[in-house]
Amino acid sequence: MAKVRGAVVIDTEKCKGCDLCVVACPTSVLLLAKEVNGKGYNYSYMENPDSCTGCMNCAMVCPDSVITVYRLKPQKSAVEA
Repeated sequence: MAKVRGAVVIDTEKCKGCDLCVVACPTSVLLLAKEVNGKGYNYSYMENPDSCTGCMNCAMVCPDSVITVYRLKPQKSAVEA
């Protein structure tokens, strides 16, 4: 069975760097950037995108709803078909 993959999109200009998504991520995908956004906050970003399972924990705990999670369907290989 193929591994479920996910992708996280964060509106970095609206992120206030509260760190809740980083703590909620079970696979340590997210981190706070050293750079700041236009409001002066260290925003979240995907440090380890290959580890994302699309669990949506980060989006559920985000108080400002700036995180969108996409779940990617696993592709069947020619061997499985």
